[in-house]
Amino acid sequence: MIKKFSITIPPLSSEEERVGYIYFPPTYESNPDTRYPVMYMFDGQNIFFDEDATYKTSWGMSDYLSNNPLEMIIIAISCNPIGTNRLYEYTPYDFVYNNEEIKAKGKIYMNWLVNEFKPQVDNQLRTLKDRKNTYICGASLGGLMSFYGATVYNRYFSKAICLSPSLWVNVDEVIKTIKTSKMNEDTCIYMDYGSKELDNHIENKEILIKATSLLMDKNINATLSIAYGAKHCEASWAKRVPYFIKWLDI
Repeated sequence: MIKKFSITIPPLSSEEERVGYIYFPPTYESNPDTRYPVMYMFDGQNIFFDEDATYKTSWGMSDYLSNNPLEMIIIAISCNPIGTNRLYEYTPYDFVYNNEEIKAKGKIYMNWLVNEFKPQVDNQLRTLKDRKNTYICGASLGGLMSFYGATVYNRYFSKAICLSPSLWVNVDEVIKTIKTSKMNEDTCIYMDYGSKELDNHIENKEILIKATSLLMDKNINATLSIAYGAKHCEASWAKRVPYFIKWLDI
C-alpha cells in the first residue's frame, strides 16, 4: 500500500507544499506489534507512479512492490519542482552548472531529514529507528545526497543506495568527505553507473573508482557496479530496482 501526503520543508522552501509517498508493508496493519526498517528516498515524484514522474516515466516501484512485497517502510519526498531549486536542495557542495553558480543546500536538507522529519516518522509509524535499520536511496543528485548521508550522517544510516551518483559536482569535496567522516565498519554503500552515461561527465569515472577505493581503505562494504547499456534516466534506474533491493538483504 502506497499513501500520498503533503509536506513542507520550511528551512528550504518555507510553507510551499510538496508531495510525499509512504509504502507500507502488506503486514503493517495485520501485525500491529511489528516494527519495520525504513528507507528514505529522494525525488519521490519519480519513484512509484509514471503519472507523477517529471518525465512521465518512474522507477516503477509501485508495480514492483505489488509483485515483490517488502517487509520495510519506504518514504519518498518529492523535490522542489520550481526552476533549478532541485540543484540547490540536492547537493552538499557548491558547484557551477551551465554557468550558474549553485549554492549548496544539501546540508540544510539532511539536517531537516535527520533532526526533524525522521523523529516525526519514528513517533508516528512503527519503525525500527536504529541506524542498522535505516537506509537512504537516490539517483543522480539524489545518489550524491545518499552518498553524503551515509558518510557525513553515518550515525543515522547504515546502508546507502547511490544510482548514477553525481560525485562529479565537486570531486575534491567528495574525497575530503570520505577521508574526514567517521563511519562504522558495518556501513554498506552501493554505487552504480550506466555504461552509456559514463561519458556525460568524464571525471565521474575517476571519482567513482577513487571513492570506492577510499571507502574500502576504511573497511567499508563498498560496491561499485557498471550497468551495461544503461543511460541517465528513470527507465534505466527502474531496471536496477531488483538488484539494489536484493543487495539490501532485508
